[in-house]
Amino acid sequence: MTLPKIKHVRAFVVRGGGADYHDQRERHWIDDHIATPMARYPEYRQSRQSFGINVLGTLVVELEAEDGTIGFAVTTGGEPAAYIVEHHLARFLEGRNPTEFEKIWDQMYFSSQYYGRKGLVVNAISGVDLALWDLLGKLRKEPVYHMLGGAVRDELVFYATGSRPDLAQQLGFIGGKMPLHHGPAEGEEGLHKNIAELAEMRSRVGPDFWLMLDCWMSLDLNYATRLAHRAHEHGLKWIEEALSPDDYWGYADLKRNAPAGMLVTTGEHEATRWGFRMLLEMDCCDIIQPDVGWCGGVTELLKISALADARGKLVVPHGSSVYSYHFVITRHNSPFAEFLMMAPGADQVVPMFHPQLIGEPIPENGRMRASALDQPGFGVELNRDVNLHRPYSR
Repeated sequence: MTLPKIKHVRAFVVRGGGADYHDQRERHWIDDHIATPMARYPEYRQSRQSFGINVLGTLVVELEAEDGTIGFAVTTGGEPAAYIVEHHLARFLEGRNPTEFEKIWDQMYFSSQYYGRKGLVVNAISGVDLALWDLLGKLRKEPVYHMLGGAVRDELVFYATGSRPDLAQQLGFIGGKMPLHHGPAEGEEGLHKNIAELAEMRSRVGPDFWLMLDCWMSLDLNYATRLAHRAHEHGLKWIEEALSPDDYWGYADLKRNAPAGMLVTTGEHEATRWGFRMLLEMDCCDIIQPDVGWCGGVTELLKISALADARGKLVVPHGSSVYSYHFVITRHNSPFAEFLMMAPGADQVVPMFHPQLIGEPIPENGRMRASALDQPGFGVELNRDVNLHRPYSR
């Protein structure tokens, strides 16, 4: 089957609000007093936006084939990533067959290695790769998960990330992951508050519902170890991203010293097969959590997953809506998925990428049938009413 070649590459940012889940226009649990690496400074403790988590905003990558078919993807990176896509990465796509995704990925990564390797540049590569898979699915008229090997189960099951696991339980999720509110700079009082919040939530949800803590890179090894042991008394299922993502040695120590039965998880801010190889070979965690929009896209996530599978580790991607659902449904070592509660009070199930995406499926009673993913590509369309701006048009 001969497919039309890629004719145009375009990169957009979203202006005027609704840029991404880091950019909240109303009081939102995501931007509450949450432990972060910047919480050691009192002036940046009350709001993550205060230290600039929202400054980059959304990146939308759009690939148009010669026949007018358009594939697209949404991730983060904003104007800097848009520049990289338009003025560097586009040369490896325009005029190429979209089935050449392996070669295209390789050229994008190694051509930018001298200033990339992780972070913003790999975000941009991820956005391009996701748009490429979306385009390929639309040209072939099949969903991405079919191209990844097909579903290995009939439905996805979800845990919810949000401030109210008790409400997530009522909504049918298998577990709830809470943000950690107090970091090491808040001392013993803060640690006591963390445990008290966990104990209170455990009393609400009962003994069997999963409870997890998202520490968002905010702790040191000593604090994380103490937190894990004290939280174990309240049935904590896992402690997530406790340390800096570069501290592989600390994660290895934390996993060794964690209470028996408690899982150590990380990887949301890790990238590429080489970063995850470090986590896996050094036995840093029980579950890796790559974000498909940040780790290198679907093409790289397949390699990361294979590394984990060979070592008996689970892969539970960081919440990224349809971009991870199509992957999770095809892998035995991805037995459940994350759903990020985007309602300000974490009390409703609403689309994660609203308003950018049209047709974004959401769980019902904590589950989603594979058939909900049956539209070509990733099965969603770009909302053209969103204020898209192309800052580096060629």
